[in-house]
Amino acid sequence: MGITCNKTGNEGKQAAAPVDSYVTPEPWAMPGYDSDVIMAAGAFVQGSSIELSADGPIKEPYAVYFQGGLTWAHAKLGILMSLQKLYEKGIVKEL
Repeated sequence: MGITCNKTGNEGKQAAAPVDSYVTPEPWAMPGYDSDVIMAAGAFVQGSSIELSADGPIKEPYAVYFQGGLTWAHAKLGILMSLQKLYEKGIVKEL
C-alpha cells in the first residue's frame, strides 16, 4: 500500500503541473539515495523546487515531500489532485 500511495500522490502533483502534466512519474535509482526515488515536477525551470514539485523514497514510511507552489491556489491544486488520484485508486475512501 505504501508504494502505491507514494506513487499515486506524485501522479497527482504531476497532473497539477503547468508543464508535462500528462507524464506519469516512475520510481528510479538515483545516485546518492539508498532506495528508488519518485519525483514529480512540471516546472518551467528544470530542477526548480520553488515551483510545484514532490519527491519521495520508495521505502517506509513512504513519505512524499511536497515543495513549492508559486501561489497558494497552485499548491492547493496539487494537493487536491493528489487526493483525487488516491481516491480514484481506492486508497482514500472519502474526500
